[in-house]
Amino acid sequence: MQDDVVVGFLAGGLARRLGGVDKGKIEIAGKSILQWQLEATCQFPHRILNANGNLDRFSEFKLPVISDVYDGYFGPLCGILSLMRLAKKQNNSAKWLLSCATDAPFIPSNLGEQLYSKADVLTTDIVMASSNGRHHPVFCLWKLDLADDLEQAIIKFEVRKIDLFTSRYKTVIVDFSATPDPFLNINTKQDIINANKCALLL
Repeated sequence: MQDDVVVGFLAGGLARRLGGVDKGKIEIAGKSILQWQLEATCQFPHRILNANGNLDRFSEFKLPVISDVYDGYFGPLCGILSLMRLAKKQNNSAKWLLSCATDAPFIPSNLGEQLYSKADVLTTDIVMASSNGRHHPVFCLWKLDLADDLEQAIIKFEVRKIDLFTSRYKTVIVDFSATPDPFLNINTKQDIINANKCALLL
């Protein structure tokens, strides 16, 4: 499994409601969100990060970092495409990309294994996480063979929403419902306060 999967962290969001800060570097209970996610995915040796702007600001995490393959803000699908392209360069044997948006500190430590267990058993293109009645399309296992289709969808058909793209393919949903929600994401200062409280329950 470890060689089949490359973990790709999405850190290219604009975070307008938080003044444009890097969400992945926000500290929750003394650790950055990205550090929380690195610990939750430590079983995977191949991990990469997508961001825009000055990439050196992520040097402390010692990850290969790539900007969006297309200039301009195309949204998370372009980040996923960028990670797919780098994943193949980093690991020729990789078949899947596990995408993780870097705004959710409490992702499950078995996220990759649980998603992969469905990919390995079922004939599917995408395996998506869900929790507490909501799907989380930025936390998906993507078949790397979809890269060319994804690029065409972004550039030729101007698809920007992940759900519009995933709806075209065989997608399996895996439930991770729990309290606190493992995909609690940070969008506001109040979210940061709430996440620090939730960290005490873990």
